[in-house]
Amino acid sequence: MAPAQRTLTVGVVVVDDQLVFRQVAREVIAATPGFEMLGEAASGEHTLAVVQELHPDLVLLDVRMPGMDGIETAARLTEAHPGVVVVLVSIEEAPYLPGVLGSCGAAELLRKQDFGPAALRRVWKRHRPDRG
Repeated sequence: MAPAQRTLTVGVVVVDDQLVFRQVAREVIAATPGFEMLGEAASGEHTLAVVQELHPDLVLLDVRMPGMDGIETAARLTEAHPGVVVVLVSIEEAPYLPGVLGSCGAAELLRKQDFGPAALRRVWKRHRPDRG
């Protein structure tokens, strides 16, 4: 679905090599009014193709994945799709990540254990207030 057709919803792509987190994210997004799950990917490489095809507004991107990790994937995504908000998600608070956020283009780091409807709305409002 093209972005112009989704003016009232935030289209989301979830990227994580762990199926269980993708399932949880799917449920959280479905339970959050104004957000729509467009697709998912299990690797950085697959993410690039999914984002190119689906044109999401927001990408939730796991930091640690085999192959192309979330940092490299975020850098490639934000370079190729500057209008997409990329949020890194991680189970841990790695002390090196704050410095990496700016260099890879990600908007922020969200801990997986804090992820829920309120966090999803807060992240979106913080980084795209023009879109509600």
